[in-house]
Amino acid sequence: MNIADHAAHPSPALIALGETMALLTPHDASRLTDAESLRLTVGGAESNVAAHVAMLGHRTAWVSALGDDALGHRVRRTLAEQGVDTRWVAFDAAAPTGVYFKDPGHGVLYYRAGSAASRMSPASIAAVPLEDAAIVHISGITPALSADCAALTETVIDRVTTAGTGLLSFDVNHRAALWAASTAHPVLRDLANRSDIVFVGLDEAHTLWGCNAPDDVRALIPAPAHLIVKDGDVGATEFSDAGSVFVPAIPTEVVEAVGAGDAYAAGWLAAHLSGAPADQRLHAGHRRAHLVLQSTEDVVDIAGPAQ
Repeated sequence: MNIADHAAHPSPALIALGETMALLTPHDASRLTDAESLRLTVGGAESNVAAHVAMLGHRTAWVSALGDDALGHRVRRTLAEQGVDTRWVAFDAAAPTGVYFKDPGHGVLYYRAGSAASRMSPASIAAVPLEDAAIVHISGITPALSADCAALTETVIDRVTTAGTGLLSFDVNHRAALWAASTAHPVLRDLANRSDIVFVGLDEAHTLWGCNAPDDVRALIPAPAHLIVKDGDVGATEFSDAGSVFVPAIPTEVVEAVGAGDAYAAGWLAAHLSGAPADQRLHAGHRRAHLVLQSTEDVVDIAGPAQ
């Protein structure tokens, strides 16, 4: 990049890395077996975070690989339209863009095997200035995609922690369809303990590690400066050197839960970037999740001030 390019594309405050797929979801809360029409949009844990944080007023970028196909180009265009910097997204002519379907209230159907994103490796991020971001965000989905993606995750962690200039944010995001809890639990615990900010649902912490309460999770994951344990419609607890803070969830009529965890992480991260204290960070996460829980989409097009 030359000087003019740097001026036109300032460094993002948050860089998120991971797979994003084309998403097909019913227009309403109908089951896939009954829906008369579907909406084509995009969804991916890390890009969802980048999109929400961008809508909340911060510069973000998303790094990934897509198939050099119509769906891949649509995914990149959609994220760019949501305010996300996509300059480090690569197109792979030898592999497809992944696809998934939401079946409201009954989970999702994935068609992602052999996707372009699963072929990413450490070389994929050689030119990405991770060290310039205030926060680099990854999730436990990426290391489950392939051995190369697991190596990519290790490289991200090594680069961010070695530089010491930004924070590493990690959402545990265990996907049982990608790897069994017995395989995932030691890997995800290790990755969490090497991160600065960690998000985990109490339900997945129970599945992975047998935890029954937020304090149990903190005992297993003591290293992060900020550990956020989400307990569904009960609320969320943040652990830090200052102690623990709990903020109850916002009562919500749930249409579809998929994507709400990403929205929560984004609300918290945006608030952190704005310098908000723990209780405000937790509430900002709840507010963003509240919006997504009332929709069948992963990202709702409702902007707001930087939290």
